[in-house]
Amino acid sequence: MSSTPAAPVPADRPLRWGVLATGKIAGSFARDLALLDDHEVVAAGSRDVERARAFVAEHGTADARGYGSYEELAADPEVDVVYVASPHGRHLEDATLCLDAGKAVLCEKALTLDATTGRRLVEHARERGLFLAEAMWMRTNPVIREVQRLVGEGALGELGEVRAELGFVADPDVARLWEPELGASALLDIGIYPLTFAHLLLGQPHTVAAAGALHERGFDVAGGATLVHEGCGERGVEPVSSLAWTQLAQSDNTASVAGTEGRIEIGRRFHHPTSFTLVRGDDAETIDVPVIGRGYAHEAVEVAACLRAGRTESDLLPLDATVQLQELMDTILEQVGVRTPA
Repeated sequence: MSSTPAAPVPADRPLRWGVLATGKIAGSFARDLALLDDHEVVAAGSRDVERARAFVAEHGTADARGYGSYEELAADPEVDVVYVASPHGRHLEDATLCLDAGKAVLCEKALTLDATTGRRLVEHARERGLFLAEAMWMRTNPVIREVQRLVGEGALGELGEVRAELGFVADPDVARLWEPELGASALLDIGIYPLTFAHLLLGQPHTVAAAGALHERGFDVAGGATLVHEGCGERGVEPVSSLAWTQLAQSDNTASVAGTEGRIEIGRRFHHPTSFTLVRGDDAETIDVPVIGRGYAHEAVEVAACLRAGRTESDLLPLDATVQLQELMDTILEQVGVRTPA
């Protein structure tokens, strides 16, 4: 197969999306796409052709195609980029299928089940000269980006602490959360958000101390971690992040970052916020930032900017950081007592 990079997507027409797997997350993504003038769903693939046809009837263009296999979707010549929305236990297979068909890929998180396979997928995309990104929508959320900007400019002084937690009671009928063969893992599905938040602000940790609870079938259902990050300031003390995740309880789903000059608080649910509060001493200022739809639209905008510029990697969704996070999750799973799902 040819490894010639795809040509930039022309700016004078919409970006044409194919959607692989038609579950809940795919519907949420497609509804946000509909809010963007220069994006359209032209095809969808499902193992049930009727589900694919129903999906494009609701979300697609008038002539959108519904396919009864992922192979047919990947082969559609009108598709510019495929949004892979299957359970993460299938991501390596499904994303590879699309890359081998010459398609750009936005793959839901977690990218794959472990760092070894994640690295392999990244290398495959790079060898073929094709765009690949993990759909970590939190990275492109305008609120999170504004928090990053303020922190980077020193608005909080020298950072000392990041805290984040995320949890909900998982629906027993959602198979991907309870079936080990689909990659069930509270860390991979939920904990990845607190970890990414800490990584965005403090970088890769050098020390990890994690613990968690296991399901009787061997996968993790809740956990927490304390991370120590690089970056001593004038005080010679490295910053720490305290993180928690669960699919067994309704946590407060908030996050904060604190420094010597103040802190930023993000309310529930911190991974797709519309505002944050900047606190300095006794003064607290709530800052609203416009967000399109639920926030999925912003990752689509970033993908479009990359594809129209002929870029195969995104600065907002960096592949090297994705692999670093997978390495971190491998370490946590090992400490919790879960063998790497793959």
